[in-house]
Amino acid sequence: MDSMLYTPPDTTPDPGPTPATSLRETTYAQLRTAVLDGEFGPRERLAEMRLAARFGVSRTPVREALARLLADGLIERGDGGFYVTIPNLHQLKDLYELRVTLELRGIARVIEDPSARHDPAIIAAELERWYAMRENPPERDPRFVIRDERFHAELSRAAGNPALTDALVTVSERIRSVRMYDFLTQDRVETTITEHIEIMEFVRDGRLGEGYRALHAHVGDSMAVVLQRAQRAMTQMALHADRP
Repeated sequence: MDSMLYTPPDTTPDPGPTPATSLRETTYAQLRTAVLDGEFGPRERLAEMRLAARFGVSRTPVREALARLLADGLIERGDGGFYVTIPNLHQLKDLYELRVTLELRGIARVIEDPSARHDPAIIAAELERWYAMRENPPERDPRFVIRDERFHAELSRAAGNPALTDALVTVSERIRSVRMYDFLTQDRVETTITEHIEIMEFVRDGRLGEGYRALHAHVGDSMAVVLQRAQRAMTQMALHADRP
């Protein structure tokens, strides 16, 4: 073979990410988590200098992180800078509808396929978490939504289709900033705990038809219920927008 046309493969070990790459990724991950967890109000400008001070970095990795979050659709340009993206009611309707479809598909695929079953280890582990919460209910807190999302992701994961679960996680993140305001009362937190346990027990016991119906009722058995919850959550968000 003509040596001028042949390039030997590079066998040099991959040194891994450079410090600069690691810093960019860390800053992006931290800022993304803060955005998703509702740490910035809907009217709070994401100022580069303030974020750089918060994360102990220069403005460059912050600027790159903001650009990536803009591409992700998690933030948007507004007056004088970037702000957390808050879906409007029409977008929320579409996202809630997608969420319901993804949620129910997890159980439906097991009902339809006699060879499929939910992973009992995942179901048992998640039930234990919710039994513990039933014994000692957590305080009302908007961030309870993260526990709620985990329940739904684990229920989906137990059904055995990772792509379905990934899609559910993505849409849940998109509506988290609004849904978190659905957990501002203690009765809402405790009702959610009770309903989660009921759904999981149905699935654990192979009563999938009942589990499907209970899950459907839990996530909103009609678009009217979905829109009512979305409107209530957006009202709560507006009321809390200027609070620390």
